[in-house]
Amino acid sequence: MSIEKIKMENVRVKDGFWLHFMELARNKLIPYQWEALNDRIEGNTPSYCLRNFRIASGKETGQFGGRAAQDSDICKWIEAASYSLIHHPDAQLEQTLDEVTNLILSAQQPDGYLNTYYILNGLEKRWTDLQNNHELYAAGHMIEAAVAHYRATGKDTFLNGVRRYVDLLAEHFGAEEGKCHGYPGHEEIELALVKLYDITGEERYLRLAEYFVNQRGQSPLYFEEERFPGKSNVWANTSVGYQYYQAGKPVREQIQAEGHAVRAVYLYSAMADLARKTGDESLYQAVKRLWNNLTRRRMYITGGIGSSKYGEVFTYDYDLPSDTVYAETCASIGLVFFASRMLKLENKSEYADVMERALYNGVISGMDLDGRRFFYVNPLEAVPEASEKDEGKCHIKLHRQRWFGCPCCPPNLARLLSSLPDYTYRRQGNQIFVDLFMNSRVQLEDGLSFSVETEYPWNGQIKLTVESAGTWEFALRIPGWCRQYHINPAGCEKDGYVYIQKQWNEGDVIILDLEMKPELIRANPRVRENVGKLALMRGPVVFCLEEVDNGKELHRIRVSKDAQYEVQEEKDLLGGIVTIRAMGKRFAEERDELYYTEETPQYEEKPLCWVPYYTWANRQKGEMMVWIWS
Repeated sequence: MSIEKIKMENVRVKDGFWLHFMELARNKLIPYQWEALNDRIEGNTPSYCLRNFRIASGKETGQFGGRAAQDSDICKWIEAASYSLIHHPDAQLEQTLDEVTNLILSAQQPDGYLNTYYILNGLEKRWTDLQNNHELYAAGHMIEAAVAHYRATGKDTFLNGVRRYVDLLAEHFGAEEGKCHGYPGHEEIELALVKLYDITGEERYLRLAEYFVNQRGQSPLYFEEERFPGKSNVWANTSVGYQYYQAGKPVREQIQAEGHAVRAVYLYSAMADLARKTGDESLYQAVKRLWNNLTRRRMYITGGIGSSKYGEVFTYDYDLPSDTVYAETCASIGLVFFASRMLKLENKSEYADVMERALYNGVISGMDLDGRRFFYVNPLEAVPEASEKDEGKCHIKLHRQRWFGCPCCPPNLARLLSSLPDYTYRRQGNQIFVDLFMNSRVQLEDGLSFSVETEYPWNGQIKLTVESAGTWEFALRIPGWCRQYHINPAGCEKDGYVYIQKQWNEGDVIILDLEMKPELIRANPRVRENVGKLALMRGPVVFCLEEVDNGKELHRIRVSKDAQYEVQEEKDLLGGIVTIRAMGKRFAEERDELYYTEETPQYEEKPLCWVPYYTWANRQKGEMMVWIWS
């Protein structure tokens, strides 16, 4: 029996940690990004996004502006706004969505083609630079936008227009003789086509997704065959090679997470989808190998992935520097997509553990607490002078930016936060899986309803109340970070879930109490940068030291596992958090000259205060550090 997510239409999120972020998306991210996409925020890098559609539809005159993938930004915004409508009907927002989807369709060409870069720069050039110009990537985001819009409104005009475009793509691309044997340089359309198949039942969409995945990396290599006058492939002769695009080898031959991190996890997400939909065992084995390598050897403690600034790529096993890391926000979001799809392949909590790690740390660190400034890069160590003067660290910012020339991360955040309930619960027959813990109420079409109450992640108690009688089996996740737990009524634990089956009566309750105390974590000693260092976690949340609380030169600080780590509620700090405090030591010597000595170092006692990593850089500019000397 297949594993399916319980859709957000059946989940109502109530007061608590994640409702706050969903409301932030609804009230701040979505309105702010709408203004940004319309180029109405003074001082922001122009988006050109909606302007391009107005020009392409003949409503304005002018030339294409921005990057080749610019169409994708409004599509991600449509997706976010549509999912917001599911939870909060809003006539004005729905009208705006009607207007913007109609604007997009007004640029559609007679044959169904819909991409402003080529409409404005010459349709004869379309499909000639699949490697670099994000043509199919933008098409994928348009598909996801159309699916979300249909789910939210029931209106199919935009969906049908996008289907015309996809039908054109299916005529042009494929393994058959006479068709183009190309595939995207940036993955996205593959997983979008599976969503389109799910909502329409059209097999040709699933077959096209299979083609794009299976053709990738086949010999002769399409990107070597594809020639661009006046252009050279900057990656072809590097150590990354065509694996930058996930095209250096067929997907079933890939054993390590390589290349551009976002491209990688988008591809892996599609591979997992197709393995589940088609029962392809070889594809399942490939994606399992890639999952294991990625999460066990190439992932940061925050759920960040992609360790190198150069190309935003994976490098090699255990290469996880804290101060030159890239860890793009979109990459952690893509990791959430990948993990959620692995959960639909197997009921194993390790996938939900990684999803949770990324959500609470590497994802929401990508925006400030007001929802109007954003990180592209998410470091684990930051020093202002290094960011200003070291070219190798200039990508590490000390304050989030209002917008980007390549603004993929802000609308990606908005669409993930608006769709969070889609990632919380799953169902397999009469089994109900609780993957994430948030205050919510679930009501299914066949009569089952239940609610969850918790103060997670600040408190480890979860209360599930059954609201309708029946025979069901609830499976509650025991997070990998939890050392001890108590559950009542008792159940049977398997693969990180406790299963409880019985005849339930209305009002029956399950209480899960997860022991949640500060834990000092060390890395595998193969991570060279972290040998002799510790990181502090409590529950799913990674904590860090900031200069504003602990002074300058955080690299001088040492901590001990034997210290007393005290948790304090801080309702008026950084939106309401907990801090962790303890006594540490600070290297005490003060000398101006460079010197080398055999003298024993001297330390002084130092009170320390850790804050959740996702909240850093929301106060004054200063240093930050996750891994501390022990």
